[in-house]
Amino acid sequence: MNCSVRKAFTRWLSIVLLFIFLSAGYAPAQTTQAPLAKIPLLPLAWSSWNSFSNTIHSDIAMQQARAMVSTGLQKAGYEYINIDEGWWLGDRDAEGNIVVDPKRWPAIALGDKPGDMANIVRYIHSLGLKAGIYTDAGKDGCSMYPDIGPAYANVGSEGHYEQDFLQFAKWGFDYVKVDWCGGDKENLSADLQYGEIARAIARAEQITGKRLYYSICNWGKQSPWTWGPGVGGSIQDIWRVSDDIVAPVVASGPHNERKVAFDKMMRNFDQGIHPAAQHTGYYNDPDMMVLGMPGMNTEQNRLHMSLWVVSGAPLIIGADLTKLDAETLDTLRNPDAIAIDQDPLGLQCIKVKDLSPGLEIWSKFLSTPGSRAVLLLNRSYFPAPMSVDWTDLGLKGSPANVHDVWANKDAGADKDSLKATVPAQDAILLVVRGSEGGFAHYLPISAASGEAKAITSPQTVFGNVSQVPSPFAQIRIVYANETRSTEVVGLYVNGETGTRVAFPPTKGAASVWIQARLDRQGDMNKLTFDTSSLSGLKIESIDVY
Repeated sequence: MNCSVRKAFTRWLSIVLLFIFLSAGYAPAQTTQAPLAKIPLLPLAWSSWNSFSNTIHSDIAMQQARAMVSTGLQKAGYEYINIDEGWWLGDRDAEGNIVVDPKRWPAIALGDKPGDMANIVRYIHSLGLKAGIYTDAGKDGCSMYPDIGPAYANVGSEGHYEQDFLQFAKWGFDYVKVDWCGGDKENLSADLQYGEIARAIARAEQITGKRLYYSICNWGKQSPWTWGPGVGGSIQDIWRVSDDIVAPVVASGPHNERKVAFDKMMRNFDQGIHPAAQHTGYYNDPDMMVLGMPGMNTEQNRLHMSLWVVSGAPLIIGADLTKLDAETLDTLRNPDAIAIDQDPLGLQCIKVKDLSPGLEIWSKFLSTPGSRAVLLLNRSYFPAPMSVDWTDLGLKGSPANVHDVWANKDAGADKDSLKATVPAQDAILLVVRGSEGGFAHYLPISAASGEAKAITSPQTVFGNVSQVPSPFAQIRIVYANETRSTEVVGLYVNGETGTRVAFPPTKGAASVWIQARLDRQGDMNKLTFDTSSLSGLKIESIDVY
């Protein structure tokens, strides 16, 4: 074969092979450079419920706001002062508007009108902070079950969704928590009610231009991780996956302080692990933290913080900020821990190995290539040697750096693994930086008709996706959204409902991340995005790790 014929044959063979690959959904391995979409990160906040319950009022809210600034928590990234249940008495005027007690919420500055919640919002904003408010999806709220302070009925928003959320936005609030005591009492459907609320929030935002961060609080009832992401078209939200850590039993003290059960904190962590639901913009919430409350010591506080940050949970402080000691403040302000929690990918940790009963290795995929947050968790009652291999984390070769978060120093490691003795009922939190393994790159293929009843055409389908050895694959979705609004799209993994994914508007290509079980052997996995009626959204490719 002469040179010209050989070159022509080579070009022909390359075209044929490329056609075969693309027909199967494959593309040559490559690195996608699309920047991460701009979606709000997890909230860092203080909430009034754990420490003040139904006794919350203006003076307490102002005191806690000043303490967030003076303690350095604001500088560390905490920004919301959230006024929880008990802020109103359940009264409405003739037009159905919420009536606020002017004695509990008086004028703060010259020109303020007593009984106007905009007063406290302006004060909180004046300190450079954001303000949160509370309601219930039902007719009643959780203050009908009093443990601190009097009981109040009719403090829910059912029947007044559009009116109440518009009022919250007009008052200037930045965040709204919607509880479920009334909804549970009435046996309501959580996904329907919270979807209706999300649409009411969206309408309030359109009218006022004020964004309300949406916190769903139905304590894991009716499996919110299956419907919470993007419910009602919401573009960012958190949803509670468990009941309260603190028990509704109080001890004596200036504010009848609640006691904290360490075991209950651990159970809430376990109940909060739903990696397929949590992703960029949508987050599991295992309840506000109990660091600094009676019943927790310094070591338990650090473990609590470690569990919340590695699971990518909202960092919402429930303790009285004016009573936090130096060690607790150091734990809450730790910059490495906060960076793990606030990693922009928004992914949740995965348990990658059980060494023996009670000895667990957890890993969280981080945005810096080759980086993982790693938790060596010892649930047993005795100190135990533990080790993690770099292959357990999906890394190759020796890590460039292993950093111990709480010791604030680099940890020693050999070529293939790290070994450490972990104290009883404690953990070691690490940031491991090494060499990333390769991604598999896939382009969309045509959707086969009739394969999933819940899916309508058109669809964007990625087929022949290879199985991954870890329990969950990390998946980067590259897209372009030429509309002016965020599009929320249903994702189906191997024909089963996966989650909803938010795609904000872009200039060019951008990316969001999810995690999914790709456990069909070989290359038999399929991801289907329901992109029906979304002409301005194009899902261009996925990279699977």
